[in-house]
Amino acid sequence: MHKGRTGPERTGLAAVSTALLAMSRRLEVRDVLRTIVVSARELLDAEYAALGVPDDHGGFAQFVVDGITPEQWRRIGPLPRQHGILAAMLHQDGPERLADVRQDPRFGGWPAAHPEMSDFLGLPVRDGEEILGALFLANKKGPEGFTDEDEELLALLAQHAAIALTNARLYERSRELTIAEERSRLAHELHDAVSQKLFSLRLTAQAAAALVDRDPARAKDELHQVSALAAEAADELRAAVTELRPAALDEDGLVATLRTHVHVLDRAHTAHVTFTCDGVRALPSTQEEALLRVAQEALHNALRHSDADRVEVTLTRTADGGGAVLKVLDTGKGFDPLSVRRAGRHLGLVSMRDRASGVGGRLTVHSEPGKGTTIEMEVPGG
Repeated sequence: MHKGRTGPERTGLAAVSTALLAMSRRLEVRDVLRTIVVSARELLDAEYAALGVPDDHGGFAQFVVDGITPEQWRRIGPLPRQHGILAAMLHQDGPERLADVRQDPRFGGWPAAHPEMSDFLGLPVRDGEEILGALFLANKKGPEGFTDEDEELLALLAQHAAIALTNARLYERSRELTIAEERSRLAHELHDAVSQKLFSLRLTAQAAAALVDRDPARAKDELHQVSALAAEAADELRAAVTELRPAALDEDGLVATLRTHVHVLDRAHTAHVTFTCDGVRALPSTQEEALLRVAQEALHNALRHSDADRVEVTLTRTADGGGAVLKVLDTGKGFDPLSVRRAGRHLGLVSMRDRASGVGGRLTVHSEPGKGTTIEMEVPGG
């Protein structure tokens, strides 16, 4: 009969799982950086850990440490520059492990208040070709210093750190949007997408850990899968960084902005999301913004609450050719608009109606339980 995992092994697996989940739950960049550093120091049993996010001027935009008291940090002085070992971490692909960092020719000394450090392990946190930061630890607790196993664990942690940091950056970018509802919607879309990928990574890592004793070959295969999943997540997030930034209406216009938005949602959701447009001419900026916000709210509702397998967005000219008609149709479970209105629920519908009336338009809701929903907004010509 197969023997169960030992106490230390179970504890180690639980610690890794806890660290990965903690990273995935943080949305603020500063919180993510802090969680990464604390997790790395605890998992690798080091006295000190730090993570620096570089700026474009030879310094660090952010530098987070663990193992040093706030008073020590104040005495150390200004943030370090990108030189010596820190610079190496930002310009190489793999880890750097040193028995004594002070003996390395690149070492340039420390401020007077800086604690003494000897053995050192560091590596870059990368998202594809982009260097997001330098993560390093010093003073391993124990006589043997940092090991090959420590390198592997830190590399795994760095992969998840890259995902969590990219997610946090996207979230903070979403907070800059002027409409509070849009900000919340975008943040949740991003968080859910990343959480799902991290959940898959976590399960795969647990499977690998469970197989280490009885089937090392299969465990190795599972670890390769962890690497592949992390690469996929990084690719998805890079695409989100590039494509999910809403195009400015005054630069790209309503049609291009809607097309890009729908394309991103189609990639991010299991439902098939499409967009068609029939010769709509440019509209006043207030009308274009109202149409965009209503489309986003209607899409959000359809993809989050309707269980639809298909969502169609169409933008057509009004009969006189001067205005526009927006339709967002989903094949989901539908609802009774009258009962919703009587109960005072579904504030999203109230918001959409307000947006439509605010630009001289009208909003119509067609829905029945089990028969999907169509949101229609019409604005007159200018």
